Amino acid sequence: MEEGCVQKSVRWLQGLTLGMIGQELEALTHAGLQIVEVREGFIRCNFIVPSHLLDEDGNWHDGAMATLIDSIGGAATHSFAGHVKTSVDFNISFYSTAKIQEELEIEAKVVGNRGKLTSVQIEVRRRDNGEVIALGKEWMGTTNISASQMMNFRDSIKERLIG
Repeated sequence: MEEGCVQKSVRWLQGLTLGMIGQELEALTHAGLQIVEVREGFIRCNFIVPSHLLDEDGNWHDGAMATLIDSIGGAATHSFAGHVKTSVDFNISFYSTAKIQEELEIEAKVVGNRGKLTSVQIEVRRRDNGEVIALGKEWMGTTNISASQMMNFRDSIKERLIG
């Protein structure tokens, strides 16, 4: 039996969470992510903010939050569209902060589809009271290159920038 899009999305997120795929950054930001509910175009996860993801003020680092939002949004898009898409427009509105060991819920849902473009909305909120911490919105577009080609391209750009 062939694995469906929803199952592939779950397997991919679990791989990031366990550090089996992706780069060190993904492994650090996804550690402890718990997948709660998945269906076509929708993913809900729980997350407890670990100490290694705090900024100098003791809040969940914005960059770590953005990485997690992008990944969960991408997984929701894949579960809907059935193939990898790349972010072409990505923005996050930050409404509050999260501290160490805070329990959060992250929910991503596909809200629009225009052929090669898919729109996904990602909410990060406190589990205890539902207060929204951040709202991510992204449009993801179809790419004709493989994931390994994308990684090679990213690495070549990194080499040029770093020297």
